[in-house]
Amino acid sequence: MRTLAIGDIHSGLRALQQVLEKANVTTEDHLIFLGDYVDGWSDASETISFLIALNTTHNCTFIRGNHDELCRAWLEEGKDNPQWFQHGGEATMNSYLKLDDKTKQLHIGFYTSLENYFLDDKNRLFLHAGFTNLKGVEFEYFKKTFYWDRTLWEMVLCLNSKLATEDPFYPKRLLNYSEIYIGHTPVTRIGKTTPQNAGNVWNIDTGAAFKGPLSIINVDTKEVWQSDPVYTFYSDEKGRN
Repeated sequence: MRTLAIGDIHSGLRALQQVLEKANVTTEDHLIFLGDYVDGWSDASETISFLIALNTTHNCTFIRGNHDELCRAWLEEGKDNPQWFQHGGEATMNSYLKLDDKTKQLHIGFYTSLENYFLDDKNRLFLHAGFTNLKGVEFEYFKKTFYWDRTLWEMVLCLNSKLATEDPFYPKRLLNYSEIYIGHTPVTRIGKTTPQNAGNVWNIDTGAAFKGPLSIINVDTKEVWQSDPVYTFYSDEKGRN
């Protein structure tokens, strides 16, 4: 069985379907989705329906992203959030106009069931954004940190490349886990379009919401599969650019 981590999709369903095919995903694989399934391209509700269906035939773990929580709040509570609207929410709202109430309730159930983090039997941590507690995720005071934090990725990018895990100055919160897999902050911000490793952290968000591809990584072998740049599937849309 392979353990495959999938980066932020941002409603890029067509790219997701392509990269799952490229990776030759089977029902024997464990698929760990790192969150942000919506907000970006026009296939928001279609992406969620696809993931719900995929979960009936495959072994899937779905992590909660900040955009997923924003969408849930809008669907369930009718919250008006102008900032969300400007950062992909408009396309998501337009997508949901096509759905009947029964399907919307099914989607709300999906968003509500998302996990804040997943820890596997090899002590590898999977979450959307980060955590701050020195003792690890179980001791985190503010749960929103799991899907909003950017300091973890910013911190590891600042590490001296020679700083090893046995160094006394290596960040103690990272030592709780053998590896950490995140999304949330696109690596396109540092000029990259492939999953990036810093310290014992892997960032799999390769900028699908913008000009980058959607990525899958085999967490054991570090083999990577990527879609075409997601915007090429939606040539008449602006995405979050």
